[in-house]
Amino acid sequence: MGKQVNVLVIGGGAAGLIAAIAAARNGAKVTILEKMDRVGKKLLATGNGRCNFTNINIDLRFFHGSNVRFAQGVLKAFDVEQTLSFFEYLGVAHKIEDGGKIFPMSDQASSMLDLLRYEIQQLGIEECCNAEVIKIQRNDREFELVLKDGSVVEGEKVIITTGGKASPQFGSDGDGHRLAVDLGHRSVETFPALVQLKLNAPFLKALKGVKFIGEVSVVKEGQVLRRERGEILFTDYGISGPPVLQLSRRAGEALMKRDKIHIQIDMFPDLDEDELMEMLEIRLGYQPQKTLEFSFTGLLNKRLTPVVLKEAGIKDSQKKCGEVSLTETKKIIRFLKQWKIKITGTQSWKNAQTTAGGIDVGEIDAKTMESKLISGLYFAGEVMDIDGDCGGFNLQWAWSSGYVAGEYAALD
Repeated sequence: MGKQVNVLVIGGGAAGLIAAIAAARNGAKVTILEKMDRVGKKLLATGNGRCNFTNINIDLRFFHGSNVRFAQGVLKAFDVEQTLSFFEYLGVAHKIEDGGKIFPMSDQASSMLDLLRYEIQQLGIEECCNAEVIKIQRNDREFELVLKDGSVVEGEKVIITTGGKASPQFGSDGDGHRLAVDLGHRSVETFPALVQLKLNAPFLKALKGVKFIGEVSVVKEGQVLRRERGEILFTDYGISGPPVLQLSRRAGEALMKRDKIHIQIDMFPDLDEDELMEMLEIRLGYQPQKTLEFSFTGLLNKRLTPVVLKEAGIKDSQKKCGEVSLTETKKIIRFLKQWKIKITGTQSWKNAQTTAGGIDVGEIDAKTMESKLISGLYFAGEVMDIDGDCGGFNLQWAWSSGYVAGEYAALD
């Protein structure tokens, strides 16, 4: 048996916790260095506190990055089945919900963290909180990690699992990128992903809090970049809701290139324009004495109707239904199916669930997660230029890359 390797894990999030466990199970002496006052703070916030920790439909099409194929082997090396077995052993019973999302049976992210921390204690892993690493130095056979308080921690292997820049209130503020860049690694430009979008429109305050089920697309010069369906929510700055978060990465990418992009909303995705025309004509014909605006009561949210009619170019929303022309009806229908609003930006890092961009995976060994530039340095999780859709994909990337990094870092 080889000598015990001393592994230092920088960052006590999902990737860091599983990397530490994998390394310790493979015989390493492991220390977790966490800058916050406790580990796993971001994990507690996932899935609205319920922790959507993976998805049965793990597939490369749900992941993004400048070299997304890098993730393929890692996701297979520690796959969903192995992830579920890993957590089952810790005590996490699971259930599968819509879209293949997997949650703990307890519906508590805190129970996931409790069980991970119990395993860490059982394995004798040292947890050092309030330990912010500001510099990594490489000597002949060891790394020296300089902490903010001036102290130095030494180890033979280092795993950077600091997360990206999303949700800095939980400790991830891009310091992992800085540490890696100082060592010669390249960082692909970062931007917020799984985040709400800012819109340029005069009616946002009037629609704040209005929700409806519809289809939403990011559109550039008439071309749909991505389309999603679900509950859409208007806010005073723009638009939110699960489908908006899903397509926000494409919007962020386009905004970085200074492309002009729009959000396009289809308020009746289950009806085509002809079917909508038929429904509207019947509706207007039933009670021709009603006002046009009132005729939408029971069909649209009442706060949406005046905005829809105004934006569709209807000058008099109080005219009688019997006086509405065919041209006006067609205008309304076109608007209900293709409501376009200019996207001006995304919400800040504080509101983002994940980071697009990060450490260039071309400089990382896809089998071991070890740096190709510095022997003994490993990466796992969101710090790298790989990110996933909503639905448990980002946590699966953390588990897979973290486990693989921990396993290989433990080898002498």
